[in-house]
Amino acid sequence: MEERKNAAIELRNITKTFGKVVANKNISLCVNRGEILSILGENGSGKTTLMNMISGIYFPDSGQILINGKEAVISSPKDAFDYKIGMIHQHFKLVDVFSAAENIVLGFQEQEGFSIRRSAERIRSISQQYGFHLDPMKKVYEMSVSEKQMVEIIKVLYRGADILILDEPTAVLTPQETRNLFDILRRMREDGKAIVIITHKLHEVLSLSDRVAVLRKGEYIGTVETAKTNESELTEMMVGKKISLNIERSLPKEPKDRLAVKNVSYKDRNGVQVLKDVSFTARSGEILGIAGIAGSGQRELLEAIAGLLELQEGEILYYAPEDGKENNLRDKTPLQIRNLGVRLSFVPEDRLGMGLVGNMDITDNMMLRSYRSGKSVFVKRRPPKELAEHVIQQLDVVTPGVSTPVRRLSGGNVQKVLVGREIASSPTVLMAAYPARGLDINSSYLIYNLLNQQKQAGVAVIFVGEDLDVLLELCDRIMVLSSGRVTGMVDGRTAAKEQIGILMTKTDGGKTHEQ
Repeated sequence: MEERKNAAIELRNITKTFGKVVANKNISLCVNRGEILSILGENGSGKTTLMNMISGIYFPDSGQILINGKEAVISSPKDAFDYKIGMIHQHFKLVDVFSAAENIVLGFQEQEGFSIRRSAERIRSISQQYGFHLDPMKKVYEMSVSEKQMVEIIKVLYRGADILILDEPTAVLTPQETRNLFDILRRMREDGKAIVIITHKLHEVLSLSDRVAVLRKGEYIGTVETAKTNESELTEMMVGKKISLNIERSLPKEPKDRLAVKNVSYKDRNGVQVLKDVSFTARSGEILGIAGIAGSGQRELLEAIAGLLELQEGEILYYAPEDGKENNLRDKTPLQIRNLGVRLSFVPEDRLGMGLVGNMDITDNMMLRSYRSGKSVFVKRRPPKELAEHVIQQLDVVTPGVSTPVRRLSGGNVQKVLVGREIASSPTVLMAAYPARGLDINSSYLIYNLLNQQKQAGVAVIFVGEDLDVLLELCDRIMVLSSGRVTGMVDGRTAAKEQIGILMTKTDGGKTHEQ
């Protein structure tokens, strides 16, 4: 491994195990000042564990960490801050009712005593220096996801960090927000900061970083200069074999109307119009994509279909596959809707807070779905255990076994359990929202091909995604939502990315005809 004179951090033979699982094995790499290093690897390859050792959350079993060429002992996040290391985690740690400034100074000892006015001024000067757009007095609960992320980044800069680690920073950002973040990170690089990004989005790695370090199954595979590599070489390093990055899209076979949403409107508790006059049809044997900027009503629409929201107006009609019998889902409870075969697999921003119980193992999380209507107090564990084993095998979940608590799995593996659980229930309508959010490239394509298998089996698949390239490659039709209105319905095979981008920001809810 090459040594550099301007190395901010150098890792030498770092090893970390959890029980029998080796998370990191003899990893050696370095990050230089004035450089953006991407750490690339599949889910469960040890990326986050490695960075958690640099930021003081875990302590290595063996090996050395050198900061500015001198050996450092980092046994707590406070030690990491003393070495000017700041980590921005995937799940933000902010107090909702506090302002940006209050969150930024929380727990920080100011030398000249605390003054919110002085702190706000300093925050404005950091924002100006790097190009953040943030009001220090704005409350966190009023912020978008990208603004919360800005607060987390400014929080570590405020404390003097010059080594920044960002874990999956673009997982929930729109393309515009991602570009803005990258501009900020480039300014930090010019300012001489060392920046590490944990990611699996190859096009972002290639556009932003100077070098890429690749991990596979807890081992260091190598570091390459970004300018001298490409997507297929990085994928091969990451996975250990050549893989095809193609989604096999088949033509819909005998599509039949399965779900008709008619003039649905919904206002939230505060009277804000979240959905306005939404109408569309989902057909069996077809994937209908839903595109839109985050918060355009995608979530509420799926929850309304699943019976989780009380609508003010509109109809949701379900046509049974056996006899075409019409059922109005607005009359039904969520459990009755599920029993008809309408399944919602929502992969939320907070995967453990919603959908799975962290302290329960994989088998028990399967039972949450399979045994809602169980008769006996003594629930039979065998079928869910077989289901768990099937999901683990089919989706390549990295886990010591079915009895592992879900919170011990990496984020991407948690997600595979969420999606696999719904698919395993043989739905007639499968609503998959962000099923590949935060997944590495190999796992993402596994999920896309699973959705395709569902489509070929005659399921009506509704897919909400963030990546326009994937929507265009996977879906038969794409409906665009903007501010809770349908602004367009386009053909997935012929539509252009720019056309969808324009519809995503359209504000007049222009009516267009279904294709």
